[in-house]
Amino acid sequence: MDELIHFLLEFSNLNTRQLELVRRQVYTKKLRKDEYFSEAGKVSKEIAFVKQGILRLCYYNREGQEITKYFIAENKFAVDLNSFQTGLPSTEYLQAVEDCELLIFSDDSMKHLSETIIGWDEMVNKISSKALIDKMNRLSPMLSEDAKTRYLNFYERFPDLANRVPLNHLASFIGITSQSLSRIRKELKEGEKA
Repeated sequence: MDELIHFLLEFSNLNTRQLELVRRQVYTKKLRKDEYFSEAGKVSKEIAFVKQGILRLCYYNREGQEITKYFIAENKFAVDLNSFQTGLPSTEYLQAVEDCELLIFSDDSMKHLSETIIGWDEMVNKISSKALIDKMNRLSPMLSEDAKTRYLNFYERFPDLANRVPLNHLASFIGITSQSLSRIRKELKEGEKA
């Protein structure tokens, strides 16, 4: 819970009483590897703060291929924001890449905090804006890079994730096949030995 409180305090000056109210509105949920936090076709009614583990946001394209859009690791929020805010069914999945421990805000708890804590909505907007900017910064450079550069940049920016997520998910995220990623990794290892 301390990680969540520390994160919230980066965006707002919540007092002790308000922080206690937040603590009472959050509950813990554990997901096993490959379990879904939210699924396509269902309305998202929870927001998760990842205390431990990694989630990935993914979808299926028209050809039925599974595409990983991005990963969400510790001390970040995870939600299908469009579905959560509009009440429309999601078109994407949030899936555990490894066993996860999540701190959960339900739709009702978010409404309660919004009605009770002055500045709560402003803080949520700041967090959402930062997450959107971070996501754009992760994705934008990748559009013009070759596969090897995308992998190297991902590895440089997220070395911990590169060793924790399965090869097929990582390949999907950087937009190449698992075989191509294996080849790139092999070339890089051989280059290190030379």
